[in-house]
Amino acid sequence: MPSVPNVKLNNGKEMPLVGFGLWKVNNDTCADTVYNAIKVGYRLFDGACDYGNEKESGEGVARAIKDGLVKREELFIVSKLWNSFHDKEQVKPICKKQLADWGVDYFDLYVIHFPIALKYVDPKVRYPPSWQDADGKITPSKAPIQDTYAAMEELYDEGLIKAIGISNFNGALILDLERYCKHVPQALQIEHHPYLVQKDLVELCKSRGIAVTAYSSFGPQSFVELDMASAKSTELLFDNKTVKEIAEKHKKSPAQVLLRWATQREVAVIPKSNNKDRLAANLDVCAFDLEKGEIEAISGLDKGLRFNNPLNYGIPTPIFA
Repeated sequence: MPSVPNVKLNNGKEMPLVGFGLWKVNNDTCADTVYNAIKVGYRLFDGACDYGNEKESGEGVARAIKDGLVKREELFIVSKLWNSFHDKEQVKPICKKQLADWGVDYFDLYVIHFPIALKYVDPKVRYPPSWQDADGKITPSKAPIQDTYAAMEELYDEGLIKAIGISNFNGALILDLERYCKHVPQALQIEHHPYLVQKDLVELCKSRGIAVTAYSSFGPQSFVELDMASAKSTELLFDNKTVKEIAEKHKKSPAQVLLRWATQREVAVIPKSNNKDRLAANLDVCAFDLEKGEIEAISGLDKGLRFNNPLNYGIPTPIFA
């Protein structure tokens, strides 16, 4: 079983540097996928109520614990607060619902999914949530991030979550947050790949002791599946000459090189795969090192090209403008 190093968070808790992302994992296979990932050696699972598969993910975890593959305290379970639950009185109830769906007493990390507050929709009306309200419109809520974050801190102080995360925040929002927060966030999750390096944002986080987790480590790959035009017109990183040459030199796959490019720079990754061989290969990405020049060459592919932008889904909310 591959050995995965941990990154120490600013509250002393340790988080695996490589985890398994649950975005786009089908409901009918999710429980088995999580179970098999635990069997292979994954200990971090990155979920969200928006993914619509938290109950199934919890079933996979419960089966693995029952079969003696792992103990709850050996797992690092991540979930996220969706945009329509930003009103401070909605944060704790939805977190408790998500905990119940997972079948656990606490989340190791609970993340504000987007710095976007939308009108509340009761989970009894529609769940998993979406960008639209009950009338099918995209309606903002007036909940300021300060109130939402304070509600997250209450969860943290009560022990319902062991770490507070933010996602899709830019530098200005982080600098603003640190003016009023009681607890500096432990982690930031961002789109991060060689086409979108975000060097300054990563360095800002490191200076504040905020761990960075990359999602969409393979760049356009995930978004081609969503039929996104900008992804379909972009060269896949797996086919990029620089990445392929480095992979051949190290006798590794392009995917492993891309993941190592991140983890060697202390950026955590959360790839997913339904293939058992690729599951193991993605986990085993800290057993080799890239040369400094190779890391710089991969970073040099930066195009500032972002795929996970609300505008790309037809959502008129340009948070990265």
